Amino acid sequence: MNKDTVTLKDILGDPLISQCWEFNYIHDIDFLMSAFDEDVRSLVKVHVVHGFWKREDPSRLALQDAASRYPNVNLHNAFMPEPFGTHHSKMMILLRQDETAQIVIHTANLIVRDWGNMAQAVWLSPRLPLMKSSQQDRGQEAKIGSGAKFKIDFLNYLRAYDVRRTICRPIINQLTKYDFSSIRGSLIASVPGRHKFNNSTTTQWGWAALEQALQAVPITPSKSSIAIQISSIATLGPTDSWLKNTLFRSLSGGKPTTSPTPDFKIIFPTPDEIRKSLDGYGSGGSIHTKIQSPQQIKQLAYLRPMLCHWANDSASGTQPNPDTPIKEAGRKRAAPHIKTYVRYGGNSDQTLDWALVTSANLSKQAWGEAVNGSTGEMRIQSYEIGVLVWPELFVEGVWEGEVPWVATGSYSELDWMGQVW
Repeated sequence: MNKDTVTLKDILGDPLISQCWEFNYIHDIDFLMSAFDEDVRSLVKVHVVHGFWKREDPSRLALQDAASRYPNVNLHNAFMPEPFGTHHSKMMILLRQDETAQIVIHTANLIVRDWGNMAQAVWLSPRLPLMKSSQQDRGQEAKIGSGAKFKIDFLNYLRAYDVRRTICRPIINQLTKYDFSSIRGSLIASVPGRHKFNNSTTTQWGWAALEQALQAVPITPSKSSIAIQISSIATLGPTDSWLKNTLFRSLSGGKPTTSPTPDFKIIFPTPDEIRKSLDGYGSGGSIHTKIQSPQQIKQLAYLRPMLCHWANDSASGTQPNPDTPIKEAGRKRAAPHIKTYVRYGGNSDQTLDWALVTSANLSKQAWGEAVNGSTGEMRIQSYEIGVLVWPELFVEGVWEGEVPWVATGSYSELDWMGQVW
């Protein structure tokens, strides 16, 4: 049993796919190409965006060698201004022959192990149609959580790749023609560089994007918790200053602002859980933290009270409350490469306030840190991308830019039988 799973072939196997832009940290070109329908595999225009900027980098050379076997694969090296940053975003943009587009944001590297034997998460947008001429003439309110706001932020994210040279302009030009109004969610992304975090009129990045989006999200007025699942914990500092005053403060936002400060839980596997995983200790090569230096040992000390088991079936596991229902998804042996941040609470911990699926782990490089509070400047080192959703976005009856049918009205657009009204 492995409940509600999605495979790479489920996403890419549609024979109508005509173009694929694939963004990631690690890429297996053969694995990527094998997921396309065999009848169109050699016809799909594939663009792979990577972060291996050094010409002699073995990973870059291997990628070039693999791509040379496929004439329809084009490689693009992302602009990497930060020496310790990575191109960590995990995303695909799909264009189809039926004139629809789709955005896929997920947590897996584009390699066999990540998609086959590790726990991951994926967000798939609805199929986005081309805008009608009437939609192009009128602007839509770009409120947080709307498709209009998502489109603005998403295209601004892609524009960040073109700072030094043209990479994403072709796909940007195409996506501007599509209708994003069916999307419900807020884009939470990071791009490397220095950014102003006190300017609400532009797309925000990193923790500032999260803080801005959560201002629009209703949260439980009673006590709640935020569960963080990540596959890497970087060096955050010998004290919890950045964790509490930057990341946790951003995660704690919402409305009403008088809600109690949430508790934080960090789900991270133990050696026993890695040992028992599908790939044994091999899984551990994709899950990272360090406890060697004095600073890292101090970090472990302040993280330890928040750490929670992944599978929780070892001798040192925590016994759940006997009244707590156990829902088995069949993934405890799939080591966690997932990255999710979820706020829940209420009297029985059954209320879900919001959920974020993202490529961003627990690191300053991913979320950013303020470098000058007086000028409102922050520094981010890596590319990351994620989507924040909350229940209010999916309440039935909420339309964006829509009006009800009126039988006494006039409608010049043809119906499927070629008639007007």
